[in-house]
Amino acid sequence: MTITRLFLAAATAAVALTSAAAFAQTKTVAITAIVEHPALDATRDGVIEALKAAGYTPGDTLKVEYQSAQGNPATAAQIARQFAGARPDVIVPISTPSAQAVVAATRDIPVVFTAVTDPVGAQLVKSLEKPGANVTGVSDMAPVAEHVALIREIVPSVKRLGVLYNAGEPNSVSLVKALKDEAQKAGLTVVEATATKSADAQPAARSLVGKVDAIYVPLDNTVVSALESVVAVGQQAKLPVFSADTDSVARGTVASIGFDYRQVGRQTGEAVVRILKGEKPGDVPVTFAKGTDLFVNPKSAAAMGVAIPEAVIQRATKVVGQ
Repeated sequence: MTITRLFLAAATAAVALTSAAAFAQTKTVAITAIVEHPALDATRDGVIEALKAAGYTPGDTLKVEYQSAQGNPATAAQIARQFAGARPDVIVPISTPSAQAVVAATRDIPVVFTAVTDPVGAQLVKSLEKPGANVTGVSDMAPVAEHVALIREIVPSVKRLGVLYNAGEPNSVSLVKALKDEAQKAGLTVVEATATKSADAQPAARSLVGKVDAIYVPLDNTVVSALESVVAVGQQAKLPVFSADTDSVARGTVASIGFDYRQVGRQTGEAVVRILKGEKPGDVPVTFAKGTDLFVNPKSAAAMGVAIPEAVIQRATKVVGQ
């Protein structure tokens, strides 16, 4: 009896130690985005894929929590505070508004932002090379000069370029500034129209009809979340709509040069893995999204009154909408 009890006690202790070890190895990653749309969703999925590839298995050695702010900055701040109180191993905010909310909510939990256009301008980090504090991440600064060149190639007659964005999104403000600089070099005039919420995107697009020769939608979460309504205006008015992100091409824009946001997510996930393995965020340099793809949508272009040159189609990474 004594030997049996000793054996059971030892076995119970072994199971407890094993469970404790497994619990200690389980990591929690909290992910939040300002809104749900294909580019941000692909980024989130890419982060999780990178964690899996590194051996962190959801439901086993990894717990993933995800919340969307549904386009509401106040909700983004609430989510950030909730995550800070839960104290996960790493918080991954997707988009500038979510990143600003999370960085404001915690100074000690590691933060790895992603899909942020201008991390320094958004006051998330002191510098790209040496972020400092508890923050690092991945910037998706768009190749604006290439966008302007592409628009001119597809619409050679373009003189006035409309840009549709939310002036309350710092990332969009940075991109519009870059757009103005590049447009000026190309001899184009930029006409602005702003939308403070998704429902404003369509009327803002309509306000550009008759004033511009093409519309450009930057990496703006408010407008991109309501992109179909903007595309509808472009088709009705025979006004070509271009986008900064390639995911929007499948949703109806004419063309874009941009990133594969699932790959941006994987790149972000690789940084998260470094933090989970012990590196300090402030010591990990901010990186830029890698790779550029050319997506074109000839069918949508035709509906908006333009034809994509064969030379552009031939060098496209992906032709959609056929």
